[in-house]
Amino acid sequence: MTASSASSASSAARCSVDETDDSGLLAALLDGMDAALVAFAADGTVTHWNHEAERILGWTTAEAVGRTGLAGWAVRKEDADAIEAALAAAMRSPGRQVHEFALLTKDGHRVLVRTQSSAVRAPGGRVAGVYCAFSEVHTQMDLERSIALSEALFEDASWGVVLIDADLRPAVVNAHAARALGVGRTALLGRPLGELLAQGVEELECALQHVLAEGAPQAVADLWVTLRSEEAELPRRCWRSGFVRLSSPLAEEPVPLGVAWLFQDVTDAKRAETEGSLLRFRAHQLHRAGRAAAECPDPAEAAAVHLDFALAGFADHGLVDLAATPAPRPYGAVADGDAYDAYDEVEVHDGVHDGAYDTGGGAPEASGASDTSGVSEGAGATAGAAPPSGAPEGGATGADRGRRARRAPRLVRTLASPAGSPGPSETLSASGIPTPYVPGHPAFQAYERRGSVRTSAGPASPAGWAAARNWPDGTVHGLCVVLRSRGRTLGVATFLRAPARRPFDRADADYAEEVAARIAAALDLAGAASL
Repeated sequence: MTASSASSASSAARCSVDETDDSGLLAALLDGMDAALVAFAADGTVTHWNHEAERILGWTTAEAVGRTGLAGWAVRKEDADAIEAALAAAMRSPGRQVHEFALLTKDGHRVLVRTQSSAVRAPGGRVAGVYCAFSEVHTQMDLERSIALSEALFEDASWGVVLIDADLRPAVVNAHAARALGVGRTALLGRPLGELLAQGVEELECALQHVLAEGAPQAVADLWVTLRSEEAELPRRCWRSGFVRLSSPLAEEPVPLGVAWLFQDVTDAKRAETEGSLLRFRAHQLHRAGRAAAECPDPAEAAAVHLDFALAGFADHGLVDLAATPAPRPYGAVADGDAYDAYDEVEVHDGVHDGAYDTGGGAPEASGASDTSGVSEGAGATAGAAPPSGAPEGGATGADRGRRARRAPRLVRTLASPAGSPGPSETLSASGIPTPYVPGHPAFQAYERRGSVRTSAGPASPAGWAAARNWPDGTVHGLCVVLRSRGRTLGVATFLRAPARRPFDRADADYAEEVAARIAAALDLAGAASL
């Protein structure tokens, strides 16, 4: 054997090995495809038939390869002409052709498939055949719907949608979620959730970890969160959230890709629901208090019943102070009327008390107390309101208008809830000794203005804030409401809250005024206003 012949034999052997390797690689690729595939030679003979085609139609590779066309075994004879014409058109046309055909399974059932056909060309450009990849129409439609749903969720959805990866960092964010979080869509990607949320991040991360480990929860969850902001403290928001665990459809075993977090802002609805529930509870309490007070033979006891029912879910302590009847004035003295019965003088500026109380020595309170007693609410609760009936109408005018002296009422403690253990309110003996309130006390302001006055200690209040106002220890929020009956001011009712409760708001003041009206009517009936 010459060298040239040996070289030719070696080249032929290598080509044979390469062809064998290529054919094996091609067979592996065809069998690993998710779509069914059948290929035809130029004369219509079936040359390739993969496992997915065998799964859909039931014909094995050995049974399919070598047949001429599909008529009579994979296609009904009535449909064969249309299918063969479509395949011939695909051989003549560039690119891919998409059709829907009704094929025939081995057991005789028809199945609707969507096909993509394209010509197969030899190295010289000659048409060597045609391949046809197909899948069941409903499978293809499911895939298209999934893609369309995904695109819609991340573009036009009215819910916020965030894809969280396994590291609990946002991977994809839709426009609604970006607006809710207050940042751009790309700025969110890859950032820890703690950089976006000031409050509620622990609950959110706990929910995400649970979904990654256990799967989606059975129901949605309401998460209260606060967005992180360097400029100002933002209000809390309630996001109704649903979670779905994402797994790869290509893996043999479920491998979590992350969590789809869908949420919607329901803050307004939750607050309206809470307010409605609170109104129903308070209306029920007023109804129960009225029924219980109607069974009390003593009107003073009925007033205590109203106070006890009002404290439930509303305040920690309740006080009722009535204005005492003054002693006879010396002959020739000018009577001030029943609105200003005591002799302590309070200095005011244009009818508005200073924010810090003057304890009598002229020194203001210790710094750190944030007192909002200078702001009053309710009917007739504006600064400069007309004084109660019987009060002196004449006052300083012109240059003297900036400072004038008024006489504060003499308030005597009549009802009080227990300061220690819970229990019914106590009716105190009529000693006539006034409660030692300092000038400018919220009770005096409520009495003079015939309205309600709210006050809070603030976050950095001194330890003696409650003691300086003669309120029980631990009080940080107060609400003073005037007692009015038959056109007369009888006294002041005070409701107090501990640090565990929020400050009083306008809705609380409205409820307290309703309770105060019932207490005032009972005390007026008892004649307790004239001690």
